[in-house]
Amino acid sequence: MVRNVVGFAGFAVVALIALKLLGGLLGFAISIFVTLLWLAFWGFIIYLVLRMFSPKTADRVRSTIRGEKPAE
Repeated sequence: MVRNVVGFAGFAVVALIALKLLGGLLGFAISIFVTLLWLAFWGFIIYLVLRMFSPKTADRVRSTIRGEKPAE
């Protein structure tokens, strides 16, 4: 009886540690994804503003990012 309780308690401790590690890794991955999404949003906003005020420069930026031709 005591052996079963100790076994379940040990399993519970290992499971809690594993869940804590898994949650930390998942949280880290989600935070990186959200950060990249936020940076992409701001890049898009800057590109739209650039497109409104200087379309030729926006075309050059777009072609440079795509790698179609070197920047002039």
